[in-house]
Amino acid sequence: MRDFRFNSQVILQHPREQVFEFFSQAENLNFLTPPWVRFSILTPPPIEMKTGTLIQYRIRVHGIPIRWDSEITQWDPPFRFQDTQRRGPYSQWVHSHIFEEVPEGTLVIDEVEYRVPGGRLVNWLYVAAELRRIFNHRLVNPPKLPG
Repeated sequence: MRDFRFNSQVILQHPREQVFEFFSQAENLNFLTPPWVRFSILTPPPIEMKTGTLIQYRIRVHGIPIRWDSEITQWDPPFRFQDTQRRGPYSQWVHSHIFEEVPEGTLVIDEVEYRVPGGRLVNWLYVAAELRRIFNHRLVNPPKLPG
C-alpha cells in the first residue's frame, strides 16, 4: 500500500508561542476544523498535551460517523508536535504541526503522511481533494487567536 503526503501552510500574525499554545489545545480543534466535518472531542477535558496523550474524537466522512483516536507522538513546544492516528478512517495518519517564526508572525506548517484503504484510486477520487478542502478552510477562515 502506498503512502501519500499532504502539506499545507498558513501565516498567522501572532508570536510563535501564542500560535503554538492555540494549536496545541485539543479544545481549539473545533475552531480549526470545518463545520461539515461535524468534529467533536470525546475525551473529557482538561486534556494535558504531552508525548503519549491519547485523544478520542468523532468526525463525519461523507455523512458517516467515524471514531478517531490519536496519540501525541512528538511534543516539542513551541516548535512542533505530532499526532498519530491509532484508530480511524486511514490505514496510517501521521500529522506533524510545525511552527516557524517569520517576519509576518508565525508560519504554521501541516505535514501529513497517510495511507488509505483502496490506495491510489481512493486517494485520487476522494481523499486528496477532501484534505485540500479541509485544510483550505484554515486559509479562508484563519483561527482567531486571543490578543
